[in-house]
Amino acid sequence: MSTPPVGVPTCYRHSDRETWIRCQRCERPICPDCMRDAAVGFQCPECVAEGRKSVRQARTAYGGQVTGNPGAVSIALIGINVVVWVAIMASGRYGSRLYELFALAVRGACRESDGSYYPFVDQASCEAGTTAHWAAGVSDGAFWQLLTSMFTHVEPWHLGFNMLALWVLGPQLEAILGRGRYLALYLLSGLAGSVAVYWLSPEQTTTVGASGAVFGLMGALVVVGLKVGGNVQGLLVWIGINVLLTFTISNVSWQGHFGGLLGGIVIAAVLVLAPKERRTPVQVAGLSAVGVVLVAATVLRTLTLT
Repeated sequence: MSTPPVGVPTCYRHSDRETWIRCQRCERPICPDCMRDAAVGFQCPECVAEGRKSVRQARTAYGGQVTGNPGAVSIALIGINVVVWVAIMASGRYGSRLYELFALAVRGACRESDGSYYPFVDQASCEAGTTAHWAAGVSDGAFWQLLTSMFTHVEPWHLGFNMLALWVLGPQLEAILGRGRYLALYLLSGLAGSVAVYWLSPEQTTTVGASGAVFGLMGALVVVGLKVGGNVQGLLVWIGINVLLTFTISNVSWQGHFGGLLGGIVIAAVLVLAPKERRTPVQVAGLSAVGVVLVAATVLRTLTLT
């Protein structure tokens, strides 16, 4: 290895390499291996990295970061729903212990392994029997069911309809809001539907499905459409058809549908109406307030049941 003559500049990263080229930003000498193309001339690796950090990331109209794949979150949500469905189908459908664990039950129930239950039997009497077992509900402390129920399905048509709607609606909102805000919209809408079920459904029934979150996406798209002055008639017709189906198909939770729809409208209003100059703090505060209201409603309902 030869040593460059005294007085000849050498690369600041490779002291054995002679060079007469300098970084256009920091003016340190750089060899050909360290040269990076810049708008004018060349820059060193450190200056290029620093420049990338200082470049402002592109943002959506409502503050989210622009992504090249706006369907990623929706695909992940669909994947979770499908995995849970397969697990429940493989372990006994309505008689599955996983179904009992994930489905939203207002009160606990005394159940048999085939999924049937004994109404008005308390936990002590149930556990004194020989074949039945006690399946806890939200009022018994199974609060996770408010979230897990929105990823739980049994009937293939139920899963298929909800996932198709999620695939159609989700990427649009993900592109408009950004991944984080879209995921918050989905989860809070689903939670709003679950809280409505907790308050309004019969105490001995179980409720499952992503319908509350999907109705929340429908409501959110209406809010966004009205905000930008778009034509929302087609979407309103679609919502109307789904509302009609809610009351014409048996065993459909109107409570979850309307709770999710109302939740989606409120959450979307928080996201799209926040003032631009302080958008993120207002959005965070608004979404946090929605979450606090839902938690408070859950606690209040639990107190009335216990």
